[in-house]
Amino acid sequence: MKIHASALSEPVRIGLIGAGRIGTAHAATLARRVPGARLIAIADPRLGAAEAIATPLGVRGATDPANLFSDPEIEAVVIAASSSSHTKLILAAIAAGKAVFCEKPMAETLEDADRTIAAAKSAGLPLQVGFNRRFARDFREAHDLIAAGGIGTPQLMRSTTRDPGLADPSQVPRWTIFTQTLIHDFDTINWLNPRAEPVEVYATADALVAPDFKDAGLLDTAVVLVKFDNGAFATAEANFSAAYGYDVRAEVFGSGGMLSVGSTALTGVTHYTAEGRSQKTVRSDVELFCDAYAGEFASFVDAVRSGEEPYVTGVDARRALAIALACIESYQTHGPVLIEKKGL
Repeated sequence: MKIHASALSEPVRIGLIGAGRIGTAHAATLARRVPGARLIAIADPRLGAAEAIATPLGVRGATDPANLFSDPEIEAVVIAASSSSHTKLILAAIAAGKAVFCEKPMAETLEDADRTIAAAKSAGLPLQVGFNRRFARDFREAHDLIAAGGIGTPQLMRSTTRDPGLADPSQVPRWTIFTQTLIHDFDTINWLNPRAEPVEVYATADALVAPDFKDAGLLDTAVVLVKFDNGAFATAEANFSAAYGYDVRAEVFGSGGMLSVGSTALTGVTHYTAEGRSQKTVRSDVELFCDAYAGEFASFVDAVRSGEEPYVTGVDARRALAIALACIESYQTHGPVLIEKKGL
């Protein structure tokens, strides 16, 4: 993507697709916390949904994403719609000449992932995917230490996501724990083991939080073992009932040391009283990764303006998706699955 030097200081003009929970948070971030971005419009097929968040931000609301694709003022789109629509929206945006930031998962199949990657490459347009942990300061520092050899070769890894709860178990799509939740952990372990590729997966899961919904396809607790080609083993776990807050952590043990990253603490303040010691904890991803969300969008607009490859690419998203899909197969077959079979 060619960018003229005279345009480098101009904000990237962005359209947002999706006015749900994460779309609402992204709209506020893009409008107020990313100096290099200018939010132009928000689209959502639900009548009035886009306008409800667009009007307070002083931007345009629409019901049809095509309204954004056809707007010559909009240079890039942020896709925060339902996962089933991601591939279609990415391809439509690229066909319209727009750079794309898409929430995870980028696609639901590896074939669709390949289509989006190929389309972006052919068009010379940036395609970035929303793995926010890469932009959290503590996770980024851990990655840089590992990449610099600070703990030697990774041997044992762990990544954890524990969500505070399920508002409505009946509304959780099948395989969410692998494709929506743990996919963040899969990207994290790939990223924190930078010179290795995942080769084998074993996954086990159950409905322990809301067992009455298991027959409908709900899995709310899972543990995944991933083996890498450098010999490292990684464990990724998730649960949807962390009563104490939103809990995201990682640990990497290597031949020359160990590091841990992540905390549930809202601030660095610990309160000591006669009743004991207490500390306020974060309660959502938006709260925990507030700065990381702004950071990933800042990185995206830099990629749009510079024409350089985004920090999180479609290929990165495909690698995480391959693990998630292998987890589904492993759960169904009750055995290990070679990731090579998934075409990684």
